[in-house]
Amino acid sequence: MGLFDRLRGDGAPRVAFIGVDGVPYSLLSENEELFPNFAAIADEGTAGEISSIVPPESSACWPSLTTGMNPGETGVYGFQDREVGTYDTYVPMGREVQADRVWDRVQEDGRRATVMNVPVTFPPQRNVQRMVSGFLSPGLEKAAYPDDVRDYLETLDYRIDVNPKLGHQEEKEEFIEDAHATIDARFEAFEHYIEEDDWDLFFGVFMTTDRVNHFLFKDYERDGQYKDDFIEFYQKVDDYIGRLRDALPDDVTMIVASDHGFTSLDYEVHFNEWLREEGWLTFQDDEPEELGDIADDTRAYSFIPGRFYINLEDREPRGSVPESEYDEVRDELKADLEALEGPDGNAVVDRVVEKEAAFRGDHDDIAPDLVAIPNKGFDLKSGFKADSDVFDTGPRNGMHSFDDTSLYIDHPDATIGDADLFDITPTILDLLDVEYSRGDFDGASLV
Repeated sequence: MGLFDRLRGDGAPRVAFIGVDGVPYSLLSENEELFPNFAAIADEGTAGEISSIVPPESSACWPSLTTGMNPGETGVYGFQDREVGTYDTYVPMGREVQADRVWDRVQEDGRRATVMNVPVTFPPQRNVQRMVSGFLSPGLEKAAYPDDVRDYLETLDYRIDVNPKLGHQEEKEEFIEDAHATIDARFEAFEHYIEEDDWDLFFGVFMTTDRVNHFLFKDYERDGQYKDDFIEFYQKVDDYIGRLRDALPDDVTMIVASDHGFTSLDYEVHFNEWLREEGWLTFQDDEPEELGDIADDTRAYSFIPGRFYINLEDREPRGSVPESEYDEVRDELKADLEALEGPDGNAVVDRVVEKEAAFRGDHDDIAPDLVAIPNKGFDLKSGFKADSDVFDTGPRNGMHSFDDTSLYIDHPDATIGDADLFDITPTILDLLDVEYSRGDFDGASLV
């Protein structure tokens, strides 16, 4: 029993959730000798591969993981979403998440939540014990609540994120050094607030894992130049997970999870250029810069990652496809996507998901009409440059995957089975003995 329990005279159970953004289960489960702390949780509790969401993009995944709801309820579909009835786009932030987060429910139950570095949480909420916003925050000064949290983190040289531009350099040593410095400070902050022992829910995310995967994952999978550096970084992650686990009082259940999997990247696929070449998309001028530059005869356009929208009459400002032709046009586009092959002759797309199969809720009016889930090696992009190639390569050699998402629960009664991201929030609430209605979520408790 922790100090906070003794002070409050309350033996209620607690949970510490540690996110490891983009860490594939296969990496950990196939190398248990390298990652003994993850293996120990699997041995003493349970672990397994779970599914991510459609689409498996961090900006959509974390709102779904932390609410237990699909993007039709959270209102967040990716790094970029579109305004209803316009071609205007915006970057979703914390206030755009339209469903209650797990820590909101904990606070409403009279408990305390410390939340650190979760993507899509800027600006930090003032209705929690403490919060440090994560990915997409402009900087630490405005990302920490209350002020004493910011003051402490500044002493650690804490940073919201690694500098991804360093990963674009051909030589990766400076990027790797920055990744280590970022995760070192993150661990020190997590350890400090875990040892404060004054919370009921601790919810922290290591996002540097995702960054390392984007620039080094192929080196790991295919014995590249930086494979040893990749393994060394992940051994540090494993060590930090073990040290955080050791720091937890006996009344705390630890959960470790990723938001999606990862695999090697061979080709970036620029789908708006493909749509242009195939006659689906035209621009008003020769140098388009944004979605609003598309012409009236456009039938479809794309957002990352693999989100496709029919240019529908009475929905889009310059919609060209009548409502009566929607199903026919969408089926045609779906068939074209399924038939697309890459330069290597392999199918680009594993499957194409229709909106009604993936999204339901009050905010499905901005949902894509189709989402393409790629085969391994094909990273789905959009962009509005008319002179780009459909298939290209860039500085990244790793990409997100829908499968191979990780979940570890340090509890003897947990059973993972056929689980997905939506199951994590109800599992946390069950472990905390916080009441909820089963119909509140798209997932179910794993305990």
